[in-house]
Amino acid sequence: MPEVNIRKIITAVEEIHHEGGPRANVPLRRASIMAVIANPYAGAYHEDIQPFMEDLKPLGVMMAQRLVETLGGDAGAVRGYGKGAIIGAGGEIEHGALWHAPGGYAMREVLGGAKAIVPSTKKVGAAGTRLDVPVTHVDASYVRSHFDSIEVGINDAPRANEMAVVLVMTTGPRVHDRAGGLAAEDITGEDGLR
Repeated sequence: MPEVNIRKIITAVEEIHHEGGPRANVPLRRASIMAVIANPYAGAYHEDIQPFMEDLKPLGVMMAQRLVETLGGDAGAVRGYGKGAIIGAGGEIEHGALWHAPGGYAMREVLGGAKAIVPSTKKVGAAGTRLDVPVTHVDASYVRSHFDSIEVGINDAPRANEMAVVLVMTTGPRVHDRAGGLAAEDITGEDGLR
């Protein structure tokens, strides 16, 4: 199996106090982490690519831990999450699918067993490509107040033979959420939906 060759890691955090309405009592914090790594399958079609998922698992855990630290160190404070990948032009969209399990399971592990599916997106693009990573509540996908996205990208990545794998986390709902639907305090199920 190929080793994960990291070129750089980019971490960003934003703190939202208001969106034109009243100031939030506690600002919403949103953070992303992106690792730019070599794509061992770039440049040619490879039938068997699944072994790379095993190699990505430690990277996923490290990134999830760093993201929790970026948001203050309390995994219990994380209420939203998502993941994504940008694959350089020498690769294919399926290479981004290799991040689904390592990225998602890493966040669930680090967050202590979050139940909701981790929303995801991926695309092939050149250096500078931007990606909107979807966010949902960590325990129930139907909590509308936590539907969000975080835009990520970096000017010099991914190069054609690279991929950028991304995790995002938030500390709560949108600052002025008022679109109704299932409220976080009304989650009843353990199926990750409601």
